[in-house]
Amino acid sequence: MTPTTSEATDVFAGIVGQPELVTQLRAAAARPVHAYLLVGPPGAGTASAARAFAAALLCHNGGCGRCRNCRLVLAGAHPDATTFVPEGAFLRVSDAEEITRMAMRSPVEGRRKVLVLADFHRVQKVGPALLKTIEEPPPSTVFVVLADSVPTELVTIASRCVRIDVAPLGVATLAGILVAEGVEADAARTAADAAGGNLDRARLLASDVGLAARREAWWRVPERLDGTGAAVAVVVAELMALVEAAAEPLRRAQAEALAELASDLAAAGGRGGGRAGMEAAHKRALRRHRADELRFGLATLGARYRHELDPAPLDAGALAAPVAAIDAIVDAARALVRNPNEQLLLQALFLRLPPLESTARS
Repeated sequence: MTPTTSEATDVFAGIVGQPELVTQLRAAAARPVHAYLLVGPPGAGTASAARAFAAALLCHNGGCGRCRNCRLVLAGAHPDATTFVPEGAFLRVSDAEEITRMAMRSPVEGRRKVLVLADFHRVQKVGPALLKTIEEPPPSTVFVVLADSVPTELVTIASRCVRIDVAPLGVATLAGILVAEGVEADAARTAADAAGGNLDRARLLASDVGLAARREAWWRVPERLDGTGAAVAVVVAELMALVEAAAEPLRRAQAEALAELASDLAAAGGRGGGRAGMEAAHKRALRRHRADELRFGLATLGARYRHELDPAPLDAGALAAPVAAIDAIVDAARALVRNPNEQLLLQALFLRLPPLESTARS
């Protein structure tokens, strides 16, 4: 029996808040070409979209969501659906060589395989080495390239792919998704506001009882500064402890995902090869979570100094200190992409920030 349209697209059910993206992927899965480039910020849905798209490409029914192919792809355990994530800050020559080797291998089970290349905004110098492979892969290979943005080094590769832009999720959209999933409206709005457009993070924060306390701790930082290194050391140590504790909901979710993977593999006849990949992905997720927490904290800190400018004082000289503080906070947030020593980064920043009087958080 031929599945109905709704049944045949169940694999895309996990992509929420992105109806245009789902429409594009369904159309692409029906008549695939050699390479696609999904461009969107972290948490906008590129990773889940790539996984669903890969399942649809390998499913005999266009992504039914129920067959063995769909279930194994969604569980990260299908031998013909591989995700490559660079381990270093940028792609290396050895990464390009491994991607080329994977592209040339024949599919294990079917007539097609899908290679998802994650974090390709980090391609840097190895782009030319991968251009020919992505431009003209074997007929059995489909590339799905993921990138937060398209830097200069990625432009040529991008021109060889069908580009699909993944729009960031707004606060209202995130809050609406959370409410639809059963989160109370005020909690949903608070979590969405603190999530930076990241749906996975919004879901974690919705049940995070420590969120309000962490936001308050960052908001009160300027009131605890007195220009001394001793005060800075104490504040930074407390904040880093809060950042570490904030990852506990994610760790619990990851433990549940591993248990569910084991169950899915047993039911679908998999051999357990997806566990190592999931564990590696979990480590990357924890690193991203830590960076997200620091960005959230720095954003809260920046809002505290912007609060001093509203209403703006008539004395232009009084504007200089909070404006300089905001600039320094923005620089620190940008520096996080270079994987710095986080404690030293915060200490150096806080030594530059002017103290502020106590004020209510708006």
